Amino acid sequence: MKTICIFLAEGFEETEALFPLDIMRRGGLDVKTVSVMGNKTVTGAHGVPVIADMLFEDLTEEDVEMIVLPGGLPGATNLDAHEGLDKLIKEFAAANKPLAAICAAPMVFGKRGLLKGKKATCYPGFDNYLEGAEYTGNMVEISDNIITGKGPGAACAFGFAILEKYAGAEKAQSVKDGMLIG
Repeated sequence: MKTICIFLAEGFEETEALFPLDIMRRGGLDVKTVSVMGNKTVTGAHGVPVIADMLFEDLTEEDVEMIVLPGGLPGATNLDAHEGLDKLIKEFAAANKPLAAICAAPMVFGKRGLLKGKKATCYPGFDNYLEGAEYTGNMVEISDNIITGKGPGAACAFGFAILEKYAGAEKAQSVKDGMLIG
C-alpha cells in the first residue's frame, strides 16, 4: 500500500507537520512520518520531540505516494541537505508524482527548479528561492502535482488541500465539520 510521507528533520515546524498529519489521518489516509536524521526521535523548532513512524533508510520509493515537507528552521535546510531525500524528490518530479511543502520548505523544490512556471507560495522572504515560480503569497497553492503552503497559519488549509486531493471535497468537509473548522 502506498503511503503519504511527511519527512521530519531537526528543527521542523511542529504545526506544519502535525496539523496536516492529524487532518489526513482523520480523513482515513495512510500517512507516515519519516525521520531523515538516522534516529526516530526528531525535535521540532520549538523543542517538541516527535517520534517518527520510520527512518528514511527503511523507506522504499515504491511505497511512497506523496512527499510532504514541513518548514521551520533549521528543519527545511536540513531537508534540503539530505542526499537521499534529494534523489527521491528529483525522481518524483521527473515522474510528475505529487509533492507538497509549506513555509520555508518550498525552497527545497524551488532550488531544484521544480516550481518553474507554477504558482507557489511560501513563508515571506523565502520566495527568492522559488526559481521560476509565480509567487502568489496565498495561504495554499495547488499547481499541477505540487501543493505549497505559506506558513504555520496555513497548516490546516495545507492539510485539507492534501486530504481533498486524495479523499475528495465531501470527505474533507466532513473532517472540517468534525473539527469545528468553518
